[in-house]
Amino acid sequence: MPKFGHSAVERNRLKRRIREIIRVRVLQNLPVVDVVIRTRPNTYEVPVSELLKELDDSMDAIQQLFL
Repeated sequence: MPKFGHSAVERNRLKRRIREIIRVRVLQNLPVVDVVIRTRPNTYEVPVSELLKELDDSMDAIQQLFL
């Protein structure tokens, strides 16, 4: 059964993109914490540049909690 109307291939592609963004841009800047990334159905249509911007904005907000 397709989740959000998308195939497993599309879900895995999105998961790999988000995982790589987290690995490269997020983990190196955070103290040891658990982070949950929740996607919504429209995330499949968002370009990678927008994902980067959203995650950068979220990182800024998280880092403010630890300052």
